[in-house]
Amino acid sequence: MFTIILVESSLELIPAELSKHQSVLAYSKKFKKNISNTLLDNSWHFGAMKGLENEIKRGRPDIVHLTLLSICTSPAFYENKIQVFVHTINDEIISINNNTRLPKSYHRFQGLMEKLFLTKKIESETEILMQMENSSLSKLISKIQPDEIIGLTTQGQKTTFEKLTHQIKENSCILIGGFQKGHFNKETQKIIGTSLSIHDSSLEAHLVASRLVYEYEKTIFI
Repeated sequence: MFTIILVESSLELIPAELSKHQSVLAYSKKFKKNISNTLLDNSWHFGAMKGLENEIKRGRPDIVHLTLLSICTSPAFYENKIQVFVHTINDEIISINNNTRLPKSYHRFQGLMEKLFLTKKIESETEILMQMENSSLSKLISKIQPDEIIGLTTQGQKTTFEKLTHQIKENSCILIGGFQKGHFNKETQKIIGTSLSIHDSSLEAHLVASRLVYEYEKTIFI
């Protein structure tokens, strides 16, 4: 088994300082939602987000949705060959049970995440499917204790998905940015043992995840 962590992911509730902005109020009224428990979404809250600190890494929960679907609908995930965590931009950690079946619809995913922020866990009749806790990336790494930590970034050494999957150790950890633009912050960079680049230009997180998992499956399902 190896671990994939979506790092600094663009997943958060609407910050309190934006709660009275016209675009936020209009969205809340239109969809009859509680502002304090609504995901920040650039598609709806673009006007409110202008000038927000670290704006380019925020308000894109769809990136997390697409990337998780790419991983969590794979045979490797279903057969417990991959474990997945989401580290959010505000230092929350979401752990995902391998029996979890994520909704394909973004709107249902949005509702699920808003419930998770509120209740801190999503449960079936028999087990916890998703759980959220306030925790840093470094604490998560200390908990899972991987033998190797690889960060995928355009600033890394050039490689290919095929080469990468052949060098993954049994207890490796792969970090993929869960945001739209930019690079890993300094705290994340301190954690990374090896930085690798799959392509000269930035690739979308869900594409990186799906190709990584596909190449990995070719090595374990022979």
